Amino acid sequence: MQVLLVEDQPQLAQLMAQGLSEAGFSVEVAANGMAAQRFVESTVYDLVILDVMLPGLNAWKLQQALRQRGETPVLFLTTPNGIEDRLRGLELHEDDYLLKPFDAKALVTRVKKVLRRRGPHL
Repeated sequence: MQVLLVEDQPQLAQLMAQGLSEAGFSVEVAANGMAAQRFVESTVYDLVILDVMLPGLNAWKLQQALRQRGETPVLFLTTPNGIEDRLRGLELHEDDYLLKPFDAKALVTRVKKVLRRRGPHL
């Protein structure tokens, strides 16, 4: 399964990518929204993990671009105080969200859940 991870904190992105790779996922990492947009223009992903707080192109515009291209599942990463972000994500048809901080097992479990739910559409 091909996953695009969009996270601007390099250490967190590395830990997340490692955990996903160890779970058998093929992971590409984008450090900002503009880089992520270039990735999605050239590759079809089974899932996009999208940090809400991104430099450059924000998560909401990127989510809209993803939805215009198809039904790629999106897992948003947000903070515990980000209730407005969670509500906005739901309005934009996110597939799920994960609150920071989290551990790699929680991320992998949530990714598998989203992909299982979306399985027939992949």
